[in-house]
Amino acid sequence: MREQYRSEDFTEKDLAADPMDQFAHWFSEVARGGGLHEPNAMVVSTATPDGRPSSRTVLLKQYDGRGFVFFTNYGSRKGRELTANPYVSLLFPWHPLARQVVVTGTAARVGREETVAYFRTRPHGSQLGAWASEQSSVIGSRQELVERYDELAARYPEGEKVPAPPQWGGFRVVPDAIEFWQGHTNRLHDRLRYVREDAGWRVERLSP
Repeated sequence: MREQYRSEDFTEKDLAADPMDQFAHWFSEVARGGGLHEPNAMVVSTATPDGRPSSRTVLLKQYDGRGFVFFTNYGSRKGRELTANPYVSLLFPWHPLARQVVVTGTAARVGREETVAYFRTRPHGSQLGAWASEQSSVIGSRQELVERYDELAARYPEGEKVPAPPQWGGFRVVPDAIEFWQGHTNRLHDRLRYVREDAGWRVERLSP
């Protein structure tokens, strides 16, 4: 299976001065008309202290000049690995536009107030689900999970305030490099990477 990517050239003059501004520009384009169901879906890759990697798809919930934020159970595999080893990679696979964004950096937990504020915006069912699932733990059957959820639904019916679980919260990924990848014919892709320096950001072009 092979496809020729047909896109306009992506050069240094097309870049914003700040990578988060460039990300906002591309994200706006893919969200507006990129043909993706969930343009904020990203692959989060973590590793244990001895270097064993793992990856999973997570939804980006916020980004600004401070970095990229997602939420999870801190006891999950990614939560445990980030607590022990904060180095992380994010991949946004925007295939319909023949684009990718790759972020590398370090992750740290967001403040509790920020976590609670976001938790309040989640649908009632998602709030209950955060309590029902001990993410990444082994369970005997789906029925066990459903029964936990039903117990919580009886305790916190629709319209009643659900407290944010203490073991659940956000991570903010602070980037040290962000690569913008644009596919082209004959695999002559454009790869422009911002690298953090003391004075700001350096841009370098990578061979495809």
